[in-house]
Amino acid sequence: MDYMSIAIKEACKGVEIGDGGPFGAVVVKDGKIIGQGHNMVLAQNDPTAHAEVTAIRDACKNLGSFQLDGCQLYTSCYPCPMCMGASLWSRVDAIYYAATAEQAADAGFDDKVFHDFLKDPKSDDERKLEVLKIENTTEPFQLWKKLEKKIPY
Repeated sequence: MDYMSIAIKEACKGVEIGDGGPFGAVVVKDGKIIGQGHNMVLAQNDPTAHAEVTAIRDACKNLGSFQLDGCQLYTSCYPCPMCMGASLWSRVDAIYYAATAEQAADAGFDDKVFHDFLKDPKSDDERKLEVLKIENTTEPFQLWKKLEKKIPY
């Protein structure tokens, strides 16, 4: 099965419906599609509803798991930093992409500024990144460490 073609068709579907940008993705496990989605930023008024995230959410729901080890992600375009992070956190074994970041930028989807910011994350003219230390900053971590019945992820 040509999973990348299915991801591309999903991207086109999203454009035709008007849900969001021209991006699609599928998650595959053992040769079977277990999750798929397209960009739904506009439809859901959710800046995190990128194709990879929607496909990952669908796959996790269908598997009843928060981890996708043993799975592969096929995405119509090189993942933005958020989608790359979501893919890594989901523990997919492989990420395959079709279009390049440069091709996406040519269509008006240039996330180079985000990639550049992550290389050297600090406050600039566009955004502020600053630590705010308070007395109980590490309290949630201390509670987590003491928790006996935690599920590590």
